[in-house]
Amino acid sequence: MSNNRYFKTTLLTFFSIVIAITFGCNSEDNDPTQSIQLTINGTVIFEDGDDFFGDIDGDFIGNGGSGKRTFLWQNSLNTADYNADITSSIGGFFEMEVKDADGKIVLNKSLQGGVEPDSFSGVTTSGTPGIWSVTITLTSFNGDGSFSLSEGD
Repeated sequence: MSNNRYFKTTLLTFFSIVIAITFGCNSEDNDPTQSIQLTINGTVIFEDGDDFFGDIDGDFIGNGGSGKRTFLWQNSLNTADYNADITSSIGGFFEMEVKDADGKIVLNKSLQGGVEPDSFSGVTTSGTPGIWSVTITLTSFNGDGSFSLSEGD
């Protein structure tokens, strides 16, 4: 192998390692003291894509961590009733986004920890019945909370 080709291969390898370290390591992900946990109808959600039917009862706990989970929910009606409540003494955010069967956002609400209001409830905007997606996002969240969804009127 020529010196020029060896140099290019070494340089490419070096930059690949630097990029992997820079973009692949997030100190928050590696800190075992920061965590989140999302439970839906008694099932802890570890990955996106779990399917649920009927009423949704969710709980979440955060210890300064951040994360996002998306699950699928069968809604045979055009709207959904929703409710969320948090208990957090130290900052952070809880966000709930719901999309209908066509991917249209019918709900996007958030709560900030440590300030009022600490809950929200209501009815989503009208959407297409079918498989809806629900995304729960916790950002630097310390505390716990709950949320619910049920088919609307």
